[in-house]
Amino acid sequence: MPMKKSLLLSLGMSLLEMICIPRVFANPADYVYTPAVEYGEREYDFKFGTNTNQAGIGTSSGASLGYGYGIKEYWFTEIYLKQERSGSSDVNLVEWENKFQLTETGQYPVDVGLITELEAPLGANGPWAFKLGPLFQTEFGKLQLNGNLLFERPFGKADENGAGYSTDFSYQWQAKYRWQPELEFGVQAFGDMGKWNDWNNRDNQDRRLGPAIFGKLALGNRRAIRYNAAWLLGTSNAAPDHTFRMQVEYEF
Repeated sequence: MPMKKSLLLSLGMSLLEMICIPRVFANPADYVYTPAVEYGEREYDFKFGTNTNQAGIGTSSGASLGYGYGIKEYWFTEIYLKQERSGSSDVNLVEWENKFQLTETGQYPVDVGLITELEAPLGANGPWAFKLGPLFQTEFGKLQLNGNLLFERPFGKADENGAGYSTDFSYQWQAKYRWQPELEFGVQAFGDMGKWNDWNNRDNQDRRLGPAIFGKLALGNRRAIRYNAAWLLGTSNAAPDHTFRMQVEYEF
């Protein structure tokens, strides 16, 4: 590997190790997918999230550093290095994310996309995981609405108890008011419901909701910094009390 790429990889992993703290719940760095693809766009993507459990005495976190490229008018692919930490244990992962834009933007009342993710542990014998789901977006004037339905299943080596794996269902949604390109605001929500065909009872569902901000800072020559962040409150007994999540992208 060229020295420059090797140095960037080492710095990236060191950054993940420095900022991460224990993790118990669903990855607090999760973000809301949108269906649009920009052909030819390249980006560096950094995500971070942290939360506090219901007792208020423990925290968990996740972070990722990725590189993505718009290969086709309808296909954006991205590779991430991820770290998740809970208590004294942590796990490093690599993730391959692919987003497909299935309809032309504005062609129909609702824009539709598809997300797939393949996640594998690094230097560990844990299971792999595959995620798949449709993405939806619609607009009313300056109001943008997004909703996603996601299905995820681990596979490979069984867990330490030998329990079988199941396909789990989660959702995301957000409402965003596009006030100015540099500053937009709205609401984000995430929910983990349990098995796709046998949801947990309401108390055991991980549901989080809270205010969010968004923005894009144009730098010229197709370069821009895009950001979003949210402060989420747990709305169920199984959810963490507070979650802070953020994402920053450098597009070029």
